[in-house]
Amino acid sequence: AAGYMLYFFRDPQRTAPADPNVIVAGADGVVMSIKEIREDEYLKTDAVRISIFLSLFDVHVNRAPIAGKIAFLGYFPGERFFTFDEKSSEFNQHNSILIEGPQTRCLVNQIVGPVARRVVYWLKLNQMVQKGDRIGMMKFGSRLDMIFPKADVEVVIKPGDRVQAGLTVVALRKLSD
Repeated sequence: AAGYMLYFFRDPQRTAPADPNVIVAGADGVVMSIKEIREDEYLKTDAVRISIFLSLFDVHVNRAPIAGKIAFLGYFPGERFFTFDEKSSEFNQHNSILIEGPQTRCLVNQIVGPVARRVVYWLKLNQMVQKGDRIGMMKFGSRLDMIFPKADVEVVIKPGDRVQAGLTVVALRKLSD
């Protein structure tokens, strides 16, 4: 049990790609879905949501998908549906983190399921983060949703892809004409 706990709470050193136009995964795991949605609470626009499922064997430290300022932090109580269920994005207990970057914004939702009992973020409001910085941790399997304005990004991964937080490019910022 002690050996598994050491394994579970591992936190490998990672260096994010330097290209400012790439957006990286916020969590280790498997891409469950990529869905176009309307996000009216924080982004107030048509958006794309990338959902990553973390198993008990994935690294559970979460990282910033983009560089920017922490514009919102919040905890929301809710249900504990299995995180591979689509409705978990809307109804489950979660933390929300809004990062406002120079070129786009990203809403990160750390979502708990029936096994994971705790998600934490290690941030303060108005704090600046770099792409790939550690932002929090999910304890014992969960789901991480990254939501971006649809007009700002081009998703380059697909459902079923395995990703690593801070390393795997999940989207590219669309360049203005």
